[in-house]
Amino acid sequence: QVQLVESGGGLVQPGGSLRLSCATSGLIFRLYGMGWYRQAPGKQRELVAAVTSSGSTNYADSVKGRFTISRDNAKKTVYLQMNSLKSEDTAVYYCRADFRINQYWGQGTQVTVSS
Repeated sequence: QVQLVESGGGLVQPGGSLRLSCATSGLIFRLYGMGWYRQAPGKQRELVAAVTSSGSTNYADSVKGRFTISRDNAKKTVYLQMNSLKSEDTAVYYCRADFRINQYWGQGTQVTVSS
């Protein structure tokens, strides 16, 4: 059974930092492209950052220079380091795993940026 479990969300002040983790099990992690998505209230889910199985990364324009995605194949975990957080980063953050026709989602973790 495939599981993706996000953690690390919470309440942070503007300008602060958080590190999200997505621990996986039940899949051959090194084969999967991994992504972080977010969904704010009343908005569509959007891609934040992604890393391919070979380590190439891409980011939404809104987070470039502030967020960093990384993966640890030994730990089967993907991370999202979020710096210089803004109120508009408030959302539920989800991780996703993709390999060919297989796609899996985590349950999400809430990130709230507020003073």
